[in-house]
Amino acid sequence: MITKRASLALAVSAGFGIAAAPAQAQETNAAAAVGAIDMSKVTDAAPKGDDAQFQQLFAQWDQLDRDTPAAARVSVPSRMPLDDTRLTSDFGMRTHPVLGGRRSHKGVDLAAPTGTPIYATADGYVSKAEWFSSYGKYVSIEHGANLQTRFAHMSGITVKAGTRVKKGDIIGYVGSTGRSTGPHLHYEVRIDGRAVNPVPYMVESEAQRAFALATGTGGQGDGDEE
Repeated sequence: MITKRASLALAVSAGFGIAAAPAQAQETNAAAAVGAIDMSKVTDAAPKGDDAQFQQLFAQWDQLDRDTPAAARVSVPSRMPLDDTRLTSDFGMRTHPVLGGRRSHKGVDLAAPTGTPIYATADGYVSKAEWFSSYGKYVSIEHGANLQTRFAHMSGITVKAGTRVKKGDIIGYVGSTGRSTGPHLHYEVRIDGRAVNPVPYMVESEAQRAFALATGTGGQGDGDEE
């Protein structure tokens, strides 16, 4: 029988693929405002070209979620970590704003004033809430089946490691700690330790959440550098 972890792995390899666009340190044409992403265009239907594969994946995921005890269930990220923000650096290759040179960016950068509340994007438990290398003040949340979200460069942290959070809980505030050039949130989604494009996971509805499960794209490596 397929496991939760395998279901997520299938999602990563399903081939629906949202491409990781190159990004620059400053806001560029490729980094449009997050508010401009029209998620109403993501309908309840699966992508037409892969309808059967999508429906099978979603049915497996939904049934597993029903059959699995609550403590072990997967909670898929499905909201914005900030209420008001703009996307200033995309997932993928970019010119690093501090180190220079072309490097992979394992999340997205969301600009907002210092002190802006940061929200948990899904239910889970806090695995780390402390200063963490170049991430500065940092929180990581585990959501089941080796699905993790990461929040970096915070000015303050409001949660502790080992505690549980609900989607929408405030976990900290935007800052510029660690390797940062200004106030923003660096946000990551990881599956089995590998960074995937967070953008499909920054949405609300059940259909969009299922679509995000099927479209996560990996390939950014497993290091603890952003």
